[in-house]
Amino acid sequence: MASKTIRRDVLVGAAAWAGALAISGSRVLATAQKIHDIKIKSFKFEPQHIVVKVGDTIRWINEDLAPHTATATEASWDTGEIAKGDTRSIEFTDGMATSYYCAFHPHMKGTIEVT
Repeated sequence: MASKTIRRDVLVGAAAWAGALAISGSRVLATAQKIHDIKIKSFKFEPQHIVVKVGDTIRWINEDLAPHTATATEASWDTGEIAKGDTRSIEFTDGMATSYYCAFHPHMKGTIEVT
């Protein structure tokens, strides 16, 4: 009887450990940082509206001949000049400005939605 109890306890413990591991693994996946690409072409940000989570990275890729920037409307962040073929990235943190434009071409605008 004692060996059946020990075996049962081991199996119950293993099942509990596997369940805990699965739960903690899903938390890691749920909080994993994501990279969002925004292409700059034909003097537009594509997409013009993007949905991110705090901690995600936004990467602007310039496919135009002209240089561009992604500059917060409130001037709280700026990618600096992005030449043709270059990229610039910014990690989105809590409280960052969510609307931006190109400093060289102010008609180019984009928005960031935080979920």
